Amino acid sequence: MFAEQLINGITLGSIYAIVALGYTLVFGVLDIINMAHGEIFMFGAFIGMVIVTKMNAPLAAAFAGAVLVTAALGYLLERVALRPLRGRTGVSHLAPLISTIGVSILLENLAHHIFGAGNQLFETPFAEIRFTIGSTTVYLVQVVILAVSVVLMGGLSLWLARTRSGKGLRATAESLETAELLGVDTKRIITATVVIASAMGGIAGVLVGMAFNYINNQIGLSMGLKGLAIIIFGGMGSVAGAMAGGLILGLSETFVVAYGSSGYRDAIAFLTIIVVLLLRPQGLFGRAAPEARR
Repeated sequence: MFAEQLINGITLGSIYAIVALGYTLVFGVLDIINMAHGEIFMFGAFIGMVIVTKMNAPLAAAFAGAVLVTAALGYLLERVALRPLRGRTGVSHLAPLISTIGVSILLENLAHHIFGAGNQLFETPFAEIRFTIGSTTVYLVQVVILAVSVVLMGGLSLWLARTRSGKGLRATAESLETAELLGVDTKRIITATVVIASAMGGIAGVLVGMAFNYINNQIGLSMGLKGLAIIIFGGMGSVAGAMAGGLILGLSETFVVAYGSSGYRDAIAFLTIIVVLLLRPQGLFGRAAPEARR
């Protein structure tokens, strides 16, 4: 029982971590919270559902389709809703946030119009395939979710640490002006960051559909709020914090449901986050503000 719940918690936490990584990448570079990320994630889930369930295409095609559509949505978001506001005099620092909220409402209503308001089945061909290790039952879908999550998070970490473009992104996140002086094409980096974050949301959407076997046009809101909580919990702009926070939240929810009451799942998990933030306001991997360190 414990081992199975541990696997369930890690599986759920891996999905949360991917959602949170999309938030933290955009925040780290643009210093804004992209409130449309949850709805972009939701569109990725619907695209994956249509490809797998309606078109009977393989799962790889669902991931590819979700990535293409959400990456395109991310590109449009940056070009239409964010870039026109960036660098303009007199623009409030809240303007990009309000702009992304407007995009999120637009996408949610668009999904409602296209896909409807009810739950949509997300049927994968191997959803019922399982095998037993000792007394523990493991589903193949859990293995696939874990494998995709590990590859994605590991690949992102290596890209940020080892590649020229990844180092350019980190330099831009540290200081936009300094990065420009060093020859970094910051406009391209900013666009690439929003596109990559959105594409990761698309992958997470497909993983959620695989994990729960259904999706609806409200999952973007709930997953988006959890993604925001995770990046605050782990530390704003911290990739490691997003990964750790996602796993902690996933494990907390799973064990509360298994050994407590499902009605208190979100309450207990978020209460844990509040307690940690009271003890460490900057989050697990965040850095304290200069005035707080004096």
